[in-house]
Amino acid sequence: MAGYRDLLRTPGVARIIAAQLTARFPNGMISLVILLHIEGITGSYGAAGIVLAAVSIGQALAGPVTSRWMGRWGMRRVLTLTTIVSAASLLAVAFLVVPVPVYIVLGFIAGASTPPIVAAVRTIYAKMVNSTQLTALYSLDASLQEVIWILAPVLITFVATQAGTVAGLVLVVVFLVGGGAWFILSPEVGRVRIPRSKRSFGTVLTRPPILLATVVGFLIIGSFAAVEASVVATFDHGGLEAGLVLAVFSIGSLAGGFAFGHLPMGRWALARRLTVVAFGLALTALWINVWWIGGTLFVAGIGIAPALAVLSAVTTASVKFSDTAEAFGWVGTGQLIGAAAGSAVAGILIDGPGGVTASYAAAAAFCALGLLVAIVFVRGLPDLRVRGASPIPDTEPVATIG
Repeated sequence: MAGYRDLLRTPGVARIIAAQLTARFPNGMISLVILLHIEGITGSYGAAGIVLAAVSIGQALAGPVTSRWMGRWGMRRVLTLTTIVSAASLLAVAFLVVPVPVYIVLGFIAGASTPPIVAAVRTIYAKMVNSTQLTALYSLDASLQEVIWILAPVLITFVATQAGTVAGLVLVVVFLVGGGAWFILSPEVGRVRIPRSKRSFGTVLTRPPILLATVVGFLIIGSFAAVEASVVATFDHGGLEAGLVLAVFSIGSLAGGFAFGHLPMGRWALARRLTVVAFGLALTALWINVWWIGGTLFVAGIGIAPALAVLSAVTTASVKFSDTAEAFGWVGTGQLIGAAAGSAVAGILIDGPGGVTASYAAAAAFCALGLLVAIVFVRGLPDLRVRGASPIPDTEPVATIG
């Protein structure tokens, strides 16, 4: 904790963390509110899962592109444009009563225009602290982002059940625009310029650590998406139980991040941390009871923030600074395709004969596969215990404004 306090005293770090967390707050609400909104209109979790999958697919396809655009046109221009388009699309989902295929198209547009906040801020981090502090900063970021998953599900569930899902979607747009404006206007966003990459689009995926981070991210985020859909279906949407159980999941991650996120990141760090997640998720399907599910998800959550911190550190350490935004875009794409797959699979299983028990088992299977990949291809991951997580230097100076 002392190391984290020192980080927060670094000029600008606390401000940029607070701004980006606010801008990303809709991420913790949009899945739940779209599931509830579309299910309320259609009466089908399968249809709701497909619309949510369209959102994730849109994010996945556009993520690397909009992230790379920031090196060409600047972060502020790209973030402003995407925020406007995404907000307009979500408002259309909220207020239009249309067939499911139209919701799918609107969801895709909203996803494709999601502002690349994560790629922007994690690229900025690399220029705010030295290499020895960067892994700790990623751990702090991964831990504090759980505040989103603790508060946002409870807030959006309360608003959606008490005021309606339309009000819930409007609240998402308020955070999207307000938080986005705070982040976009932050001095750090204008101060750090991402140089234009000299490599062709997609070349970063040829680096084994980036490909591994993308695949593992796909599998573990797929497991989390399946858990989220399963919890919502387990407790229907007549009360706050779903939001509270998902908040417990995130509290476990927050606790794990603060307790273990600072540990050195060797090649086996990812596998060790995913073992905790896989163990907790494997227990979840054994008993469909609010206390049991909450307890097992808390155990699983302990490994989440530490594992995500490893993925961020591996991504930064494996590419040049000019390629960091695109690399994070591709890793994000893997995670979002995983979210689409996890939501769709869970939605289909929930509507099927296996019900929520089968969807919890699917969540555990996604995570177990991620753990297996981390073990089998462990030699493809860098050892960050000595060199830190700073990006590979570019061959020419990187301009800094200000």
